[in-house]
Amino acid sequence: MKAAGITSCRLFSPVIGKSVWSPFMDDDMIKKRKGFTLIEMLVVVVIIGILAALFVPMVVAAVQKAKQKGTMQDMNTMAKAITEYITDRGVPPPQDGPLSSATAFYSALSGFYLKVMPQNDQWGVAFNVYCGTAIVGANVGGITSAGDDDFMIQSFGRDRTATPFTYDPLSPTSAFFKVSTMSDFDQDLVNWNGTWIHAPRHFQQ
Repeated sequence: MKAAGITSCRLFSPVIGKSVWSPFMDDDMIKKRKGFTLIEMLVVVVIIGILAALFVPMVVAAVQKAKQKGTMQDMNTMAKAITEYITDRGVPPPQDGPLSSATAFYSALSGFYLKVMPQNDQWGVAFNVYCGTAIVGANVGGITSAGDDDFMIQSFGRDRTATPFTYDPLSPTSAFFKVSTMSDFDQDLVNWNGTWIHAPRHFQQ
């Protein structure tokens, strides 16, 4: 029912036991309440901006942490397969640099020692694998000597470039790093003979 600029509706009254017409808002009030005011919209925008500033960095960091963890898991799997190959053959298959399906190293391990050989890290860059004396030529961690049965697996991390560091055999975990900012995901991940020599501290062995 609508009359004289008043909007009303039927409401049930428990007192009299029947429905009655009850005015509740005039037309001017209805017009004033349609839509959001500019101030209300600005408040919403500010709140959304604050939430985005808080949660977007957290989401991005979580994605990078997952990539780092996944890369390290793949490297551990590869190290285990290489170790088993060395147990059977005495030395690892030859490899010096970026891994690809065309290398003898890939062919030697795929199938029997490793069902699926991961070629790239979680950032989409090929793993670097060095076996035997090729480790010295790689100039990773300042290592200057390596045996024929040694091997090394390296990921460049998020920035896809090498991170300079020095490995100290007397303090094997001295090159470990703390992950507290986004730039820490740029650090290389390096596994030598199945042991981490450059990795996040929470993976310390």
